[in-house]
Amino acid sequence: MAIGLALLVSADPVTVHLFNQALRELSVSSEICQEVPAAIGLLKRRKFDAVIVDLQLGEPSAVILDEVHRSSSNGTAVTFGIVSNDAEGTAFRKRSDFAFDRPLSANSIRNILKPAYGLILRERRRYFRCPVSVPVVIQRETGKEVRCNSINISGGGIALSTFILLVPGESVQIQFTLPDHTEPFLAASTICWAKTGRAGVRFISMSDDHKSELQVWLSRKLEEMLPESVAGQFRQLGASVDTSGRATKA
Repeated sequence: MAIGLALLVSADPVTVHLFNQALRELSVSSEICQEVPAAIGLLKRRKFDAVIVDLQLGEPSAVILDEVHRSSSNGTAVTFGIVSNDAEGTAFRKRSDFAFDRPLSANSIRNILKPAYGLILRERRRYFRCPVSVPVVIQRETGKEVRCNSINISGGGIALSTFILLVPGESVQIQFTLPDHTEPFLAASTICWAKTGRAGVRFISMSDDHKSELQVWLSRKLEEMLPESVAGQFRQLGASVDTSGRATKA
């Protein structure tokens, strides 16, 4: 299983090959894009944990990083620039979190990716959705209860399987019990979207204890899905994450 997804924007076959190899070693899958407009379109449609942009695409390539910073879903993605040692490259590297200098090699790419890996793992943890089916009770503002089942759970919400019509924007109270838990979780929530047979719910407020328990459970489930070579690094990262799910400063 891939730990994360990176958008790699480059038209150079050698660069693409080197980065694909290095990302696979870290269990990060990649979406390859050779043109700036296509990359911007992908950023508007998909969630990425990392974005790698090749300056050889020309000055318009900087627009990709601007789009990342403006994006509601990708604004916290880890950004990388592939640059040359010139004035243009210096300006470009200031717009990204990390920079790869040309000429590239497998070792030089690994030397940059490994220090950044913890940030990619943190980003993946924030948006991880765990597939799980548990009974869910929805308390509507009318006082009526809706009983349904979960499809997946994240730190920020839950996807439901239900044939009861729910209204986007509706405020509800959600109750569910995680596997291996006895105490139910309660969360004041909002219906984000609804379609036939399914609905998405965003948690608005949850007790600190429940929030912490949910984060620990999600971290454990994500770790169980990882190759052992990646799981070890994931456990190290977990030691630096507080109960809010944010990495603490060293």
